Amino acid sequence: MGRGERVSEVVELTKAPTRIVGLDEVLHGGIPRDRITLIRGGSGSGKTVMGLEFLYRAALEGEPGIMVAFEEGGRNIRQNALSFGWDLEPLEKAGKFFLWDVKIDRDTVLSGDFSIAPLLAGIEGKARQMGARAVMIDAIDALLRVFSDPSRRLNELYGLHDWLAKQPFTTILTTKAADQVDHGLQYEFLDYMADCVLLLDLRVRDQVTTRRLRIVKYRGSGFCSNEYPYLVTSQGSVVMPITRVQLEGKPFGGYIPSGSAEFDEALGGGLRRRSNVLISGVSGTGKTTMAATFAIAACSAGEKVLFVDFEESQEMVVQAMLSPGLDLRPVLKAGRLEFYTIMPEALSPEEHLYELGRRIERLDPDHLVIDAISACPRMGSDEAAFDFLVRLLDICRRRGVTCVMTHQSRSPAQIHVVAGIPVSSLTDALIHLGFKETDGERTRTLRVIKSRGAKHSHRRHEFQITDRGIQIEETRA
Repeated sequence: MGRGERVSEVVELTKAPTRIVGLDEVLHGGIPRDRITLIRGGSGSGKTVMGLEFLYRAALEGEPGIMVAFEEGGRNIRQNALSFGWDLEPLEKAGKFFLWDVKIDRDTVLSGDFSIAPLLAGIEGKARQMGARAVMIDAIDALLRVFSDPSRRLNELYGLHDWLAKQPFTTILTTKAADQVDHGLQYEFLDYMADCVLLLDLRVRDQVTTRRLRIVKYRGSGFCSNEYPYLVTSQGSVVMPITRVQLEGKPFGGYIPSGSAEFDEALGGGLRRRSNVLISGVSGTGKTTMAATFAIAACSAGEKVLFVDFEESQEMVVQAMLSPGLDLRPVLKAGRLEFYTIMPEALSPEEHLYELGRRIERLDPDHLVIDAISACPRMGSDEAAFDFLVRLLDICRRRGVTCVMTHQSRSPAQIHVVAGIPVSSLTDALIHLGFKETDGERTRTLRVIKSRGAKHSHRRHEFQITDRGIQIEETRA
């Protein structure tokens, strides 16, 4: 470097956290502070909810904000907010939140005397009074539509851009998706004037509705550029990214008794704590019975189990397990066993994952039983089912939860294929249950295909389901 040369200083972009679950992770910290963020999406995609949630959560942290609405009335916005548990009125009374329901006089527009300048002056004055640094203009396209002259419309948009550039505001604009507005309105300039653009997409495939979020651009900042599932839940928006580059799963722990000493011996000591176990077999081989045997053994040892069933109700499972001598009622009454039963078609994969995540967070179980993962494709598609399983197992890995899954295979050759995709790489132990025909008599069989980190049996074992549970005998392969 020569004498007199100056070193350019790198200035890091200041960000405002959205405090929306998962969104700040995708945005690498939040939206740009004192700059413009555009949220674009179709009807029902959640634009207003996402922007309002940003203002609400900021106000709770003592950062006042202003919402300017052109389409929805103030009464409806307040009622909608309450459906998410957001009570705006106390914040309004405390001067932390201001909702301006703008009514545009059509006669003034038709006479040509209307301008957005007084509106902007009103926002500026109110912000100064409140000390607000965050402003949301909801449905900016609805404001611009009042100008029938395209050149006038564009001039007003330039004026808005110039005004915002001079203000110390973290601004959120919302607008409809490009295919829902007149391209002659030149809304492309909105993307240009924004420093950060979020695209929300509501789509329907195979009668399943899903939402996707994508960051189109982010000036001066890195960001996660893939599409990510997101939900509009009873608590607000939830983005569900897989953005981690590290594998954060905890190592195996000690052995857990399965409830069958013979089965533990075949596994090389038992099930490994914090492992993923797949019990696969055709219908009637005893998969649910084996999973219930493990659940009772774990609960009887004082541990907690979350039992997820996609095929039967809690009452039906409890009643069916009485036949092989497995009484789930005592551990249910003690609160160590909890059921989550639901039809796969009832929710999208993302909604299932969210609901399961909430229950895992609340119960903090030691073990998770899923009966049966072969029902997961009914959530929408094979790819969605596999993605659901990958994400769920990632949650279990990071929390140190042992996961025991059952899978109804269509044939003995498909013992580790779920939704047409091999899942053996996701499992640490793979147990195959089957049948053997001898002299017209059918006998159940068990074989441990793999058990990572253990010297497991390579033999085929015969077993019976009796009124005292599972009884296993060893036979040669």
